[in-house]
Amino acid sequence: MTEWKKICLVTDIPVLGSRRVTRAKGMDVAVFRNSEDQVFALLDRCPHKGGPLSQGIVHGTSVACPLHNWNIGLADGCAKAPDEGCTPKFAVQVTDGVVHLDVHELATHALDLPRPLAGPELKASLSAA
Repeated sequence: MTEWKKICLVTDIPVLGSRRVTRAKGMDVAVFRNSEDQVFALLDRCPHKGGPLSQGIVHGTSVACPLHNWNIGLADGCAKAPDEGCTPKFAVQVTDGVVHLDVHELATHALDLPRPLAGPELKASLSAA
C-alpha cells in the first residue's frame, strides 16, 4: 500500500508555475500546476544541462527549461523532439484539493543523479581539480 505525504494545497502552487519540495537526500522535486489545475511532479533538473525546471514556464502539459528553453513533458518528464532525454517523474495524488507525493519515492527515487553546479560552486570545483 502506498503511503502519501501531504505537500500543499493545489492553490498553493501558482497557476502555470511550481513549488519545490526539499528532500532529506537527493535533489529537490518540482511540483507543477497548469491552467486546468492538473498537478505533476518531476525531479527539479532538466535532462539537458541540469537547469532548475521549477523556474521554468508551464504551458499546457509541458514546462520550458529556463536555461535553454527545452520543453519537458510534465506527465512523463521527457524532452519534446527534436531534443532527447528524460528527468525522473514522481507519483502525485490530489485529494480534496490537497497535493500528496509518494513517501517511498521521495526517500528513494533518483538519489544517484548529481546536482548540477553553477556560478561560484562551479568555479570552486574547477579550481580544486
